[in-house]
Amino acid sequence: MGRVRRSRTHHAQRDVHRASRTRARTKDLDQIQLIDLDPKNRVALEAQPIDLEKPGLGQHYCVECAKYFETDTALQSHWRGKVHKRRCKILKEPAYTIEEAERAAGLGREGKRTPISTHAMPIDT
Repeated sequence: MGRVRRSRTHHAQRDVHRASRTRARTKDLDQIQLIDLDPKNRVALEAQPIDLEKPGLGQHYCVECAKYFETDTALQSHWRGKVHKRRCKILKEPAYTIEEAERAAGLGREGKRTPISTHAMPIDT
């Protein structure tokens, strides 16, 4: 007997499930810009105490990418890489404010019209 169902019946659900995983989630860009790149917080993140649970005992941390590395040479090569440089370029742009996000969603005052009174409009006769 032949196959009853054709293969590939998952309709690309695998990619959707992969994208929604939260185990590999890093910090958002606005969190890094507003909190981590602050000079006093940056110093504290770069000089963390030894933690046995983190990769490289928590000693090799990239603040811009919010990643831990096993060795210092791995961190150095990460700094020279394309992923880190692209992330730094994105972080140079200012973070969106709440007002900008609301305007982009159509909730701001910019799109609303003020009511026009009928008395102020000229009438063509």
